[in-house]
Amino acid sequence: MNFMLDLSVGTIVAFIVGLLYIPVLLAVARLLGIYAIVCEREAQVFTLFGKVIGTLDDPGIRFPIGYFGPRALLVPFFGKLYRVPTVLRQHYLRDQMVNSEEGTPMGVGIWSEMQVSDPVSYLFSNANPEGSLQANVASSTISTLSNLEMDKMLEDRHQLSRRVRAAVSPLSEQWGYKLGSVYIRKVSFTDRQMVDNITEKVVKRLVQVTSAMKQDGENRVGLIKSQTAFKVSQKMAEAAAARPAIVGEALNGIAARDPDVLNAVMEVMETEQLIGSGAEVDVLPVNSELLVQLS
Repeated sequence: MNFMLDLSVGTIVAFIVGLLYIPVLLAVARLLGIYAIVCEREAQVFTLFGKVIGTLDDPGIRFPIGYFGPRALLVPFFGKLYRVPTVLRQHYLRDQMVNSEEGTPMGVGIWSEMQVSDPVSYLFSNANPEGSLQANVASSTISTLSNLEMDKMLEDRHQLSRRVRAAVSPLSEQWGYKLGSVYIRKVSFTDRQMVDNITEKVVKRLVQVTSAMKQDGENRVGLIKSQTAFKVSQKMAEAAAARPAIVGEALNGIAARDPDVLNAVMEVMETEQLIGSGAEVDVLPVNSELLVQLS
């Protein structure tokens, strides 16, 4: 019974001691270079006596001795381990001053992406590769856009961005960088008075264009109305000229078939003419002798 109790206590104590000392042992082994943990989007550069012996960039637990041999165990004592992040970085440079061909001062915003492609060149080819790359992007943009016509500067930003990227990419590769997208996002005027003058000119131009469009529309409507009225009057004249012939043919046909109907039609037409004329009409009874008496 005592043996089982001692065994249980010993197991618990060993477990607690393991929990306390295993992390310490792992940390010591890591410091001694027995193993290394490489994170995602990270590269580890190992140097010994000032020289690069190798690079690890595959994520996971790695044993440097398996890659670089026994000299990897000397790195913690006579060398150095560099951790280089290889994530995609984005930068935005604001208000880079350029002058157009017309001499207008303008501010340009440049958005760019960059990523470390060669950790060794990134560490040892340039003391400040990121700052140097941004400076080259800015200077290349200024040299590309300077003395350009204002309309090209505002409209052809996609092609100009590609030219900037083509100019900066060779230098970025020498410094261990891979330059991604470069885009001129914003072109703005820096002189407030000039902005007000341009706005005033644009407003005046819009008023002129609007009035010209309105006048052109009124002229087109007037032309359509006059052409329509001319065609209507022409057709009415043709109809009025054709009416006597049509009526005459109809009356001749009626006369040939039934003269009494023709007489009735003529009396009706005569009555309509009298009524339409507005003249006074005296109606006398049939067989009246009034005219005989007046005579």
